[in-house]
Amino acid sequence: MPLLFAFILFIASMIFCLISSCSILIAMLIGLVAFTVAAHLNGFPYEKLIKMAFSGIKESLIVLEIMFLIGFLTAVWRSSGTISFFVYYSIRLITPRLFILFSFILCCVLSYILGTSFGVAGTLGVILMVIAHSGHVNEGMIAGAVISGIYFGDRGSPVSSSAILVAAITKTNIYDNVKLMFKTAGIPLISVTIIYAALSFFNPLKAVDTNVLHILQTDFNLTLWTIIPALFMLILPLFRINIIWVFITSILSGFFITLIFQGTTVYKTLAFCFLGYQAEDPNLSFILNGGGAASMFTVCGVILLSSAYSGIFKDTHMLDIIQNKLLLLIDKIGRFGAMLISSLLIICIFCNQTIASMMSRDLLVRPYELTGGSNTELAIDIENSSIVLCGLIPWAISCSVPLQMLGAGYNALPFAFLLYVIPLCYIFTKKKFFVNII
Repeated sequence: MPLLFAFILFIASMIFCLISSCSILIAMLIGLVAFTVAAHLNGFPYEKLIKMAFSGIKESLIVLEIMFLIGFLTAVWRSSGTISFFVYYSIRLITPRLFILFSFILCCVLSYILGTSFGVAGTLGVILMVIAHSGHVNEGMIAGAVISGIYFGDRGSPVSSSAILVAAITKTNIYDNVKLMFKTAGIPLISVTIIYAALSFFNPLKAVDTNVLHILQTDFNLTLWTIIPALFMLILPLFRINIIWVFITSILSGFFITLIFQGTTVYKTLAFCFLGYQAEDPNLSFILNGGGAASMFTVCGVILLSSAYSGIFKDTHMLDIIQNKLLLLIDKIGRFGAMLISSLLIICIFCNQTIASMMSRDLLVRPYELTGGSNTELAIDIENSSIVLCGLIPWAISCSVPLQMLGAGYNALPFAFLLYVIPLCYIFTKKKFFVNII
């Protein structure tokens, strides 16, 4: 009964925060207190519960370090002109007859390089929507193609915060996970590419607005040197170099390129790293402002508190009742089927990709172990459920924020094909094609 009350209070707090636009960290704190009290009522001393919470937090420290590095990275990639370079030349590659297809492919490539969904949606995605509007192309289709593309990289890039988080909480290797994510996304990616090609043919671009491209070219020195930070992110992982050093190398190169080629002062560049990039040209502020360590505070807070929950859940066995129910569900529909249902419910309630990933791990790690599942399988199943499904739930942050950035409505979601083709395809092909590799 105390555990049930704690869950109800946690869910109610989360709903209140979402409706009132308060920080979800408030709900997370309320939930932590509620679960701690519930565990105490079940016979656990507060001193032991605090130690459990700190043991969970200790396991997340490496993830927190990477999150702040990602904040620095997203700022210097903006200030150095790296993002502007890719956006500028990506748009110039577009063929009017294949506009929707190119939009999807470009978002896939850029999100894989950058490892961020929001960053690509807020830059390349916004420009694609402007072009779609001026060129009389169905904006819902373009927004759907953009959302599909941005979550391709968010799910499968070795520098994606969500991929790094999943690898950390499942104690798996990020590079091994990336290989498996490519394999499990192969059939869906080919299928979706064909669909977008067909949609492009019947919805060609009729005109191109190049005003934003002109502003990018004017405000930034788009020399080839600006792609060096991206090259480090692409090449160094091939040698399986520790991901932290990959980030540091890219950040330092972006920092010096900002100083040398964009003419920014050391003080200003450091400010960008901590507080986020601020474009001098107001015409670019809506697509380039952001990033920085400050942008990761909420994410890090969610990870920190979720890790404290995990420590308490693990050592008090509070989730045993739910896990036993999930074991019965696994017997009926398999491990991924159980993952799909539980992660969907978690997303619908908590509306957050990070919480969904960590709670899916907490709930299913024991059922997976007892039924013969490996940590690698758990990681890939989370990637093929929690990570992609978050982009389809209208009230979830991973869906509502990109749609807001793109100025699109929920009519775009049926066109975000990759997000539901991946789990649908995987649930039918897992046992036949992937049982030996996971």
